[in-house]
Amino acid sequence: MAAFEYSALDVHGRGRDGVVDAGSAAEARRLLEARRLLPVRVEPARGPAGKAASAGGRFGAKDLTLLTRQLATLVAVAPLEEALRTIGSQSERAAVRRVVMATHARVVEGFRLSDAMAREPRAFPPLYRAMVAAGEGTGALPGILERLADLHEREQQVRGQLLSALVYPAALAVTALLVVVVLMAFVVPRVVEQFESMARELPLLTRAVIGVSDALLAWWLPLLVLLAALAAGGAHLLRRPAPRRRFDAMLLRLPFIGRLLRDVHAARMARTLATLSDSGLPLIEGLAITARTVGNSVLREATASMVESIREGGSLSSAMKRAGVFPPTLLYMATSGEDSGRLAPMLDRAADYLEREFNTFTTAAMSLLEPLIIIVLGAMVAVIVLAILLPILQFNALVAG
Repeated sequence: MAAFEYSALDVHGRGRDGVVDAGSAAEARRLLEARRLLPVRVEPARGPAGKAASAGGRFGAKDLTLLTRQLATLVAVAPLEEALRTIGSQSERAAVRRVVMATHARVVEGFRLSDAMAREPRAFPPLYRAMVAAGEGTGALPGILERLADLHEREQQVRGQLLSALVYPAALAVTALLVVVVLMAFVVPRVVEQFESMARELPLLTRAVIGVSDALLAWWLPLLVLLAALAAGGAHLLRRPAPRRRFDAMLLRLPFIGRLLRDVHAARMARTLATLSDSGLPLIEGLAITARTVGNSVLREATASMVESIREGGSLSSAMKRAGVFPPTLLYMATSGEDSGRLAPMLDRAADYLEREFNTFTTAAMSLLEPLIIIVLGAMVAVIVLAILLPILQFNALVAG
């Protein structure tokens, strides 16, 4: 069986795009006509059959979040096939439209939604597909899609808050660096030309600033090449498991970044586990899938160790405690949820609390980081200005004397 991309017209004259599996182009046309579609274009799909590249590629986080919310809303009031067709035909992005229409075509062929999504692995993550499959198995697909939409929107909100908190300090740091570079590369050399006519020994601070300026002017290209080589070497080294683990462990030990990573991971894990518990998907399966998506190798290993602990008969709270990377609040809420039989609501509350703590912490940290950058910039500019003024003041003192 091969995959064929098609463009066709339905009985209402509306355009339909998608992917169909068939033995030949002629068979693909017959399949389309059996669905009451008039083929306009049928050609072999680009890339291997069934791969996401044949339908449009990877979804961005915003694309998947929007698609999930749209699907959750439409599935509640319309058949799944119609909901997918509506979303695909109205999508503004061509890549999203191709993936949705390919998924729609497979659903029309008789595939379950989770199986149709499995043919687009770059667009729909494994955990997403597993939760959709659980919803189909229990007959609660609309509710699961609502939970998935809420989950992705929360993650988008946390990601957006983090980015917005980092934008201004990052822009300030870049501006500070550019100001210093301009002063050292263009202002200091012009002033040095005036000092050479004084025929006197310059102050130590002035000589040091002039030395740094001369080094930057003479060695800026080799320095850039060295920095690029170090960055490339570091990136290559971090692809190896042992160095990567040491680097990730170092990040977790840092005062600011370490807490940030742990809180974000704990909040995401709590929200995901609450959704899994409500969807009927076994926690072991969900945790195993989630562990593979964690970027930090230390946190990934801790999450994977939870799977083994639960598989051996331990509880979720004891597995979290043994992992040693989760905050006490989450451990307490998980224990309370297991004891009361209300695990999902308690995990949701824990995620809410951790997200509020994350917001408070990042806001406070960024409010301290901004004046710190300004102070450092002011100090560097003050040193350069002082290095320029000292010889002038020295010369004026000699003339006055």
